[in-house]
Amino acid sequence: MKIGAVFPQLEIGSDPRVVRDWATTVEAAGYTHVLAYDHVLGADPANRPGWSGYTDKSLFHEVFVLFGYLAAITTKLELVTGVLVLPQRQTALVAKQAAEVDVLSGGRLRLGVGIGWNHVEYEALGVPFKQRGALLEEQVDVLRKLWADPVISYDGTYHRIDQAGLNPLPQRQIPIWFGGSADAVLRRTGRIGDGWMPQSPPDEKARKQLETIREAAAETGRDPNSIGIEARLTLGAVPEQDWRAFVDGWRELGATHLCVNTMNSGLSNPEDHAAVLRDVLPKLS
Repeated sequence: MKIGAVFPQLEIGSDPRVVRDWATTVEAAGYTHVLAYDHVLGADPANRPGWSGYTDKSLFHEVFVLFGYLAAITTKLELVTGVLVLPQRQTALVAKQAAEVDVLSGGRLRLGVGIGWNHVEYEALGVPFKQRGALLEEQVDVLRKLWADPVISYDGTYHRIDQAGLNPLPQRQIPIWFGGSADAVLRRTGRIGDGWMPQSPPDEKARKQLETIREAAAETGRDPNSIGIEARLTLGAVPEQDWRAFVDGWRELGATHLCVNTMNSGLSNPEDHAAVLRDVLPKLS
């Protein structure tokens, strides 16, 4: 099982030297990949009673720009979005940005995608919130076609491309993984996904969710064992004495990847995030 690290975007700040030092420490420690969350805008909760989730005070580095930076200062780390809110972005532009990161990183991008939850963000980006599920599935089809051929034509429900294409093209199909736990997400993962990104413990519910994914894969003639699984261990939410059991539990369920999240652990500065990650990897491997 490959073990990566969650980029601590909410707690790392915006100093590029700090970001560089965190990334190079993580790579030197032996982590295989870095996973970053995606949000474009944060909503001010002042006049939104009951608002929960990220706000305008939540610091998010833009994932494709961040990965362009990390691609230049690392040599081996896989760069993973976990997850990109795909339906609120223009598909052709995502295809272009993802291809560019993959080219400049030497084929190190993995694109985790999801539908998101922030209707304020969707509205500001000019995308209907209610259509996001259906839109996402067509987007995946468009992305893969744009990455495969120099020129394509596409006439779908949400996209029309008339004899146009990307240049440069990635030298491969960039892996697309899905985040989320709804039944529709699980079945979509089985039908068309390269992997699944759960955020839950390795319990009986997770086992049943994996069964749904594998059944959907088999129904469409795919090898269920070809679908990756990226679990997430949040150190602040799981007692230290249970970390190894958490990892072993996901390994037993067939997880191919796991990432370690150090946010919300009471760490006082960005350097502590890197130090904890350096120290914890031997305990999990």
